[in-house]
Amino acid sequence: MAIVKEGDTVRIHFVGKLADGTVFDTSEGGASLEIKVGGGEFLPGIEKGVLGMTAGEKKTIIIASGEGYPYHKERVFEYDRSRLPEGLNASVGQQFQMFRADGQPVTVRIIGVNEKTVTLDCNHPLAGKELIFDITLEEIV
Repeated sequence: MAIVKEGDTVRIHFVGKLADGTVFDTSEGGASLEIKVGGGEFLPGIEKGVLGMTAGEKKTIIIASGEGYPYHKERVFEYDRSRLPEGLNASVGQQFQMFRADGQPVTVRIIGVNEKTVTLDCNHPLAGKELIFDITLEEIV
């Protein structure tokens, strides 16, 4: 039976969870995800984790906090409320899009509010969290 090696293209189904069991993403009930192992298209921990698996095999892969989506403290900053998009009623937990200097959109999350400023977090929502993936290797393509 063939085993997954670097450079193979595989199809997987997955359920991504946080340490408390909260599901943040899944392919269950939908199409499988096709990835090239070692191609840098998906989280490195997943690509490494499927190495050596065979079709039909199931595995739980744990990605330590910071290894999946590292937390960058420089992506948290104070922002003048008067510069927020018109009509935005700033509240903790709210998300909206801003644009970087190069024109690329970035989703920001409000993590603090006071009279004059809001504290914005531009980190990935899963940054700094331990991620648990239940993987089923559907096939080696």
